[in-house]
Amino acid sequence: MKEPNDVILRSVTKVAVVIIFTFSINLFFSGHHLPGGGFIGGLGFAAALTLLFLSYDIETVRENISLDFKKVAVVGVLIAVGTGLGSFLFDAPFLSHTFDYFDLPIFGKTELATAVLFDVGVAMAVIGTAVTVIMTISEDR
Repeated sequence: MKEPNDVILRSVTKVAVVIIFTFSINLFFSGHHLPGGGFIGGLGFAAALTLLFLSYDIETVRENISLDFKKVAVVGVLIAVGTGLGSFLFDAPFLSHTFDYFDLPIFGKTELATAVLFDVGVAMAVIGTAVTVIMTISEDR
C-alpha cells in the first residue's frame, strides 16, 4: 500500500499544536483570576496531543513522548489530593489555600498561591486520563 502524502496536514499540525499548547498554558495560568485553570488547560493540552496522534500515527508520537499517561493521571490525582490534605497540617478545612507576594528576580512582585499546585494536579489528571482514553480507543481495532 502506498504511503499517503500528508505534507500539508503535518506542516499545519506543527504550527497548530504550538498555538494550542501556548493557549493551554495561558488558560492554565489565567485560571487563578479569570476563567480557566487546570481542567480546561489540561483538556487543551490533551487536544493538541490528539491532533498529533491524528496527523502522525500513535507509534511515532509515543516514540517521541515516552510518558506513561496512566502514571501521569495518578500523580496528578495524588498532587491534587495532597494539596487538600496539606491544609490539615495548618488546622484548616480541606482544600484551604493560601497565597503571598514574593519579589522574584525576573518577574518582580509576584503572587504565589497553593491553588496553583492543585491546578497542576488537576491538569496532570485530565491530561493523563484523556490521552489514556484516546490511546485505548485507538488500540481497539
